[in-house]
Amino acid sequence: MKKILTAVFLLSFVLFLFSCKKAGLGGKATLAVTVKHHDLVIMNHIGYPDTVFFKYNAKDLPGTAASDFDTYFVGEEGEDHVHCEELKPGNYYIYAVGFDTTISQRVTGGMPFTIKGKDKDIEQDIDIAVVE
Repeated sequence: MKKILTAVFLLSFVLFLFSCKKAGLGGKATLAVTVKHHDLVIMNHIGYPDTVFFKYNAKDLPGTAASDFDTYFVGEEGEDHVHCEELKPGNYYIYAVGFDTTISQRVTGGMPFTIKGKDKDIEQDIDIAVVE
């Protein structure tokens, strides 16, 4: 009986390890995040590059302060997207901040996103809708 319980425990432990999706850095997935305000792409500017914040293992906005997030990526001047690299499969809440020069205002927005195990080695393009 003791051997059966030990075998069940070990099997449960192994299944638990492989079923967990731990979001975070250290993977091979890349997201190319485009920030859009009313379908207008927000470009990265030298004085105000787009910034994309990530909260690991989350599906809801954790807050709007930088300290509410686990990591962030900053866009490069002149590009229309932000490369977010070395992500593991899992659930994320992604929050983007940019500057819309057509209205001279800061724009923000976010959404939950899941990187699936089958997509762990590829680059995906996603759009984040932002508002004033």
